[in-house]
Amino acid sequence: MSEKVTAAIEEYLEGIYRLQERSGGAARTGDIVKLLQVAPGTVTNTVERLEKEGLVTHAPYKGVKLTKKGRKIAIDVIRRHRLSERLLTEILRVKWSEAHQIACRLEHSFTGDLVKKLEKALRHPKTCPHGNPIPTQCGGIIEQKSEPLTNLKPKEKSALVKITDEKQEILDYLNNLGLLPEALLEVVEKAPFNGPITVKINGKKQALSFELASIIYVRKN
Repeated sequence: MSEKVTAAIEEYLEGIYRLQERSGGAARTGDIVKLLQVAPGTVTNTVERLEKEGLVTHAPYKGVKLTKKGRKIAIDVIRRHRLSERLLTEILRVKWSEAHQIACRLEHSFTGDLVKKLEKALRHPKTCPHGNPIPTQCGGIIEQKSEPLTNLKPKEKSALVKITDEKQEILDYLNNLGLLPEALLEVVEKAPFNGPITVKINGKKQALSFELASIIYVRKN
């Protein structure tokens, strides 16, 4: 890169990475606008800059993808972010639902050596508090086998593995329902046409929207 990787650039690359993970393809510019809560024109200009720096590729009407160089930076940010979440929840006792937002600011403060010390102090955790894998120092990602809750059929039982959207209001809601990593649940009923999915959690039935169920990843029991 011709310029230093700023916190703003890191935010964009991390955001694009997260959107690519969810979609399995490219990140749409409209989704970047929503995720980062910035003006469309700002996203357009920044994506052009990232493309010139060789960090992303952008195909009109198809979306934005990280290059190998861009992905390496994004993975490093994700690693710092998820270790920060562990620090916040395990050491500083920050609420599970609040850790993500605070970590978004904290992640840019850690240097490479400090990250190693943090990981050692935390005893090398494999996932963030929301179940998402913490990349290794070499950039490897070890995923637990899981699938969206929307894939399950009625009467199928599972354990919650991870939550892929970490907005505070979503995490607060899931926390109130007891939907935390390793929580046991059973699909009771699925409404047609992407309608609500009714699950049983701790003996209680709860209807979840299809959209919400799609960010909850589980492993079948």
